[in-house]
Amino acid sequence: MALLTPLFAFLYHLPQVYKWLLKPYYVASLFMSVAFLAVRKTPGVCDHLNTEREDGNSCDFDWREVEILMFLSAIVMMKNRRAITVEQHVGNIILFSKVANVILFFRLDIRMGLLYLTLCIVFLMTCKPPLYMGPEYIKYFGDKTIDDELERDSRVTWIVEFFANWSPECQSFASVYADLSLKYNCAGLKFGKVDIGRYGEVSKKYKVSASPLSKQLPSLVLFQGGKEVMRRPQVDKKGRAVSWSFTEENIIREFNLNELYQKSKKLNKSKGGYGDKAGQSQFPPVPEEEEPEQEGGDAPGEESETKKDK
Repeated sequence: MALLTPLFAFLYHLPQVYKWLLKPYYVASLFMSVAFLAVRKTPGVCDHLNTEREDGNSCDFDWREVEILMFLSAIVMMKNRRAITVEQHVGNIILFSKVANVILFFRLDIRMGLLYLTLCIVFLMTCKPPLYMGPEYIKYFGDKTIDDELERDSRVTWIVEFFANWSPECQSFASVYADLSLKYNCAGLKFGKVDIGRYGEVSKKYKVSASPLSKQLPSLVLFQGGKEVMRRPQVDKKGRAVSWSFTEENIIREFNLNELYQKSKKLNKSKGGYGDKAGQSQFPPVPEEEEPEQEGGDAPGEESETKKDK
């Protein structure tokens, strides 16, 4: 079953995946993922390689290499059980294929292993996966605009994603979040994003850790009347995120989006006398810590960020 699920998902999204895989980043990644296979199977090259096969055939895998590849397949199947999108499935395959290539090249020849490892490091530092650029109804906040926007109208409910561009999980979740914004955005229910990898003060104020070890990225927070009422994933006492799957179905269920959407659409029809009712949260309030008031603070001007500003 673990094999069939990603296979069916891949076939269903095949037209989109075809265009996606033609991007230079993924083309280069795929070539690097099959590097050892190409070296081991290419006539004229494989003839000069070492092998532990009893028949001395250096152009075929020996038993240890088969063992490593089988172990890789098991890890990929385990990781893909929690994958949300096709991008995550393919990304996991590429990532662990590169890890296996490093091990296999070092086992074959330390010089080839060092060369391949250097190539991987250079690729990681110079090439970034393409960001999602599809349609969406999402407002991008900065450190000076998020507070003003959340508190501007108590009738408006906000769902805000705290993300970082370097996080693979955030990159994979981008298309899911965009789809949700297209389906549920209305006058009384809006979607926002803020890059806490860029704005560290926002990370501290809203208590979302940008550390990879905390597993808190991405984080979705629901605001009503400018106050946080719930977030996913939840965080334990040690500051680590409780495991939670960012699927569209989970988000709709946990944040009760269908009911929120129906209530929020009424904001278009009634502009007066709605603020008090809309400001009442249907979720239990999140306790807040008192923070000292800052003196001499100037009211920041309105700023609007888009993907082009980044």
